[in-house]
Amino acid sequence: MTTGNRSPAITATGLRKSYGDHVVLDGIDLHVAAGTIFSLLGPNGAGKTTTVQMLTTLIAADSGEMRVAGHDVSRDPDAVRAAIGLTGQFAAVDNLLTGAENLAMMATLHHLGRKERKQRVADLIEQFDLVDAAKKPASTYSGGMRRRLDIAMGLVGNPEVLFLDEPTTGLDPRSRRAVWRLVRELVANGTTVFLTTQYLEEADQLADRIALLDNGKVVAQGTPDELKQLVPGGHITLKFTEPRVLTAAAGLLGATTVDEDELTLQVPSDGGVAALHTLLDTLSGAAIQASALSVHTPDLDDVFLALTGRPKESVR
Repeated sequence: MTTGNRSPAITATGLRKSYGDHVVLDGIDLHVAAGTIFSLLGPNGAGKTTTVQMLTTLIAADSGEMRVAGHDVSRDPDAVRAAIGLTGQFAAVDNLLTGAENLAMMATLHHLGRKERKQRVADLIEQFDLVDAAKKPASTYSGGMRRRLDIAMGLVGNPEVLFLDEPTTGLDPRSRRAVWRLVRELVANGTTVFLTTQYLEEADQLADRIALLDNGKVVAQGTPDELKQLVPGGHITLKFTEPRVLTAAAGLLGATTVDEDELTLQVPSDGGVAALHTLLDTLSGAAIQASALSVHTPDLDDVFLALTGRPKESVR
């Protein structure tokens, strides 16, 4: 995504935070380009929520420097608060109020004038597909509707940077994808999104860059594709119709895994187009034809397990 000459939306250098003898963050560095989606992943207790709380001025760092939307977090917290929106893991929705009233309350807290408040509420209701439910109590909303309303409330002040802390936890797949669509639209309109999530697929689908946090340290950082390249294990699986053809192909290609019962073999590969062309040309040159082919490349599950030693179920 092109961000032109815009200054970074978030920078953090040497962030440290401890509670007694327990070190939560041990000198992490972050850089988030403006107009992008940045995702922070990590297992339970890795320090993700603590990082969000420090960047949003809710708690102070023991040491380190932070700038959000161009403002120093420790020296000018009011300016940071004016420039950001925050949606936590649990919807900050008042069940006794309607959707429109929840948004109007937030607009009042942002000191919007009456005319501007009315227009802002109307715009967000339409943008987040809440027109039919706007005058109904929030207590009647589905989980997906509540989450959309919650995110909309975080946008009342037109924030430059929106922090989303596990925004789709507990949602069904359809509602989750609706939130993904909204997040993409926000970024397309210039908002920077800082996302924590327990769903690796969510980070893979949305994030321009990902930082993997473990034991208070950033153990890897990059685009989803760059992180996947850190993990070996990519391969191409070929299936054949006859044992003799399988044996010939295995000898020709140097396959590492051969399944004689399934008549398949696996060849180490990065899964790229060039590697695939080379493999098929090699088979064609030997007059060998596979009946089926599939490509496996490492995903974020593999990355998470390799770098933290824990399965994806530990992500929180």
